[in-house]
Amino acid sequence: MLTIGSNKNRWLLVEFVDMSTVDASAGKEPLSSRSLDGRLIYNALRDSVVSNFGDTGWGAVGMSLTVKYFSPTTNLCIIRVARDHHRIAWGAVTLLTGIHDIRVIPRVIHVSGTIKHAQLSAIAHNREVIARFRTKVKDAALRHDSYDDYLARSTREIEALQD
Repeated sequence: MLTIGSNKNRWLLVEFVDMSTVDASAGKEPLSSRSLDGRLIYNALRDSVVSNFGDTGWGAVGMSLTVKYFSPTTNLCIIRVARDHHRIAWGAVTLLTGIHDIRVIPRVIHVSGTIKHAQLSAIAHNREVIARFRTKVKDAALRHDSYDDYLARSTREIEALQD
């Protein structure tokens, strides 16, 4: 049965690259140690949609836009938006330059039609990021304990997400 206004969604998997780690002269703490959360990301997305696509753009995506997951460790975010207007949200994400006075470069890693594919991509991306972190850590004990705990916890959180 076809319903008008069906709840088809798109899932954006976004990594926020912290500009303070790129620009060493900034003298700021890394993104992971500052207070960035889903609410701040949502507010920044709302502001980006309004400033770049106007009230009409916000009217199109506002009811369906949701930040479902954010990891301050890997700077990974899962965003849900209605399928019909996902390009507005994607554009707004791409045009972000900062979130709550934190300079970032958003990188859309994956766009999916199902939460399951977004979850699989997020888990794989977290593993890749943690593998890169591990290569930089000299102490083998630190490499396994904290990162293994993080991967297990983040995998549980991501798998628990519901549409």
